[in-house]
Amino acid sequence: MTRVIIAGSRGRMGKALLACAPMHRELEVVGLIDQDDDLRAVIERGDVVIDFSSHAATPGMAELCARNGKAMVIGTTGHDDSEKSRITPHASRIPMVLASNYSTGVNTLFWLTRKAAEILGPGYDLEIVEMHHRLKQDAPSGTAKSLAEILAEVRQQQLPKVARHGREGIVGERTAGEIGIHSVRGGDVVGDHTVIFATPGERMELTHKASSRETFAHGALRAALWVVRQKPGLYDMQDVLGLKEMPRAANPVLPG
Repeated sequence: MTRVIIAGSRGRMGKALLACAPMHRELEVVGLIDQDDDLRAVIERGDVVIDFSSHAATPGMAELCARNGKAMVIGTTGHDDSEKSRITPHASRIPMVLASNYSTGVNTLFWLTRKAAEILGPGYDLEIVEMHHRLKQDAPSGTAKSLAEILAEVRQQQLPKVARHGREGIVGERTAGEIGIHSVRGGDVVGDHTVIFATPGERMELTHKASSRETFAHGALRAALWVVRQKPGLYDMQDVLGLKEMPRAANPVLPG
């Protein structure tokens, strides 16, 4: 039995985790913390901490988990470089899953986006559109950032130099190398992401739409069951799902 502590238990994702946990018979929720609670009071009860609290709280939790030998599943987003530098070094002591999105479908979208970019090549304009509920505080979403990072990696680009966040006014023609990233906010949208590959004569779109947070909760719980069996290291949901082990797509044979 894997013993789980949920950080951010009173938030939207925390409530989804609690609702979905009984469906995973291999785990038991043994601790709940939220704002103003102290992880130190429950840390010894668990094998793994699932953190959906806030980006500012994650570095302190990572340090505490490392000192106590507890695995982590990190679902907070919006970390700046300083926060990342205080989180990732602890992976030398404990296994950690750090992912921008825990949905199986979204992680399949990550894989498909990479393969499409490799196959289609540099002749396509790349755009990402994401929409979330009106209460979301960071933009673009962590998932959109991950999609942009995948596209930039395939094209051997540095994302900060080619990312284009929205357009307004007389901005001139679109450059071939830029990656457009656009954020839409409204209503109670759980999360929609579309990657657009456009070239003269055709357009291809890869889209994932989440209608419930349960898909993210089940993925995070799956990650918790997986990570406790791993050696110290920094992992992502692609590792959990085994997508990194899938064979690379063969280069297509073009007609002519």
